[in-house]
Amino acid sequence: MSDFAFETSVQVRYRDLDTLEHVNNAVYASYLEQARSEYFDSIAGVGIGDGGMVIARLELDYRSPILLEDGEATVGTSVVDLGESSLTMDQRISVGDKVAAEATCVIVSVDEDGSARTLPDSWRDAIDSFEDGV
Repeated sequence: MSDFAFETSVQVRYRDLDTLEHVNNAVYASYLEQARSEYFDSIAGVGIGDGGMVIARLELDYRSPILLEDGEATVGTSVVDLGESSLTMDQRISVGDKVAAEATCVIVSVDEDGSARTLPDSWRDAIDSFEDGV
């Protein structure tokens, strides 16, 4: 997964499973959210609830199931585009060498009334520096 700038591990829990005994498709989105949260906290020093961010688009392609016995999944995350008021992240969920899902997420920076605002310079600088010039 070295093609992603940031990686985080997510423990597969029994409560994540559906009746077919693999991780429910909706839980994949939660794994991605956890990784995005850790990315923003680690890279830009922004708590996911503190930053005034909304998801404008989430595209998620399922590739293979994740099972309880897999134990944990790895989520790779990279910012691939910094716009004026939004950013685009590519993400991949893997278990070992097996790709479980691939996703693209567009996040918009918003002010208190929900209107789009310019991405804060501190975010832009931290992300650009970490991603080596997005």
